Amino acid sequence: MSVMQSSNCFILKLYCLGNSNSMISNFLEIFFLSAVQGITEFIPVSSSAHLILSAKWFDFSISSLIIDVGLHLGSLLAILFYFRKELSNIFNNKNLLQLIIFGSIPLIIFGFIIHVTGIIYYLRDIKIIAWTTLIFGLLLYFADTFKVKKSFDRDLNLKNIFIISIFQILALIPGVSRSGIVITLGRFLNFNRYDSTQISFFLSIPALAGASFLALKDVINENVEFNFFLLLSILFSFIFSFITIKYFLIFIKKFSLKFFVIYRIVLSIILFFIIYN
Repeated sequence: MSVMQSSNCFILKLYCLGNSNSMISNFLEIFFLSAVQGITEFIPVSSSAHLILSAKWFDFSISSLIIDVGLHLGSLLAILFYFRKELSNIFNNKNLLQLIIFGSIPLIIFGFIIHVTGIIYYLRDIKIIAWTTLIFGLLLYFADTFKVKKSFDRDLNLKNIFIISIFQILALIPGVSRSGIVITLGRFLNFNRYDSTQISFFLSIPALAGASFLALKDVINENVEFNFFLLLSILFSFIFSFITIKYFLIFIKKFSLKFFVIYRIVLSIILFFIIYN
């Protein structure tokens, strides 16, 4: 073999090794981001804040737009699959259908506005995340001390869902947490933890559908190529989301929300230390 041939073989091996390492790196990044999305989307800690912080603290090389689509689609499919029995009969339960639609309109409208105007990008600031994580964590704590006087099946009406829907707009600010603010309002309105969580989960369906649509719109506008990573992110996000939904509903029946309050306070302290140190 000539020196030239040996050199070419060596370069080819390095190229293949580089591609292999890149694939592994991309796989791990998708797995990590899917775990963050799937776990934090449905518990009261803010998935958007955790995804933003992950992007700031880790140098991810993979396209964020295509992964955003997959992450939200995975969570959407998980919630649809988990509540498939309830949703399969939703057109016969017109009251629940109306409440889900009515309760989602303000969030969808304001979400679209701040997205197309670019305001959303100014909200992705670590200082904002630190303060919202702390403030809405404390609100969650106080809300969880309220007595239970209402039930999901008997008392969830347009008045209650309207109040929740207005405050759900605040979830567009990273750190607030959509599930967190809905559960907080549910408890303030005297629903128990489980019913408040159910309300949050049902309202997550239009929210995730809207987020998926906006992410897909960005992908199309930026001419980002669809690839295998999209399928991986959907799959991993679905798995983590489904597991979180299942076990959070079990957890919430037995325990209070103090664990999430403590987590939010600790995270905010860490963020304040990073910001002001």
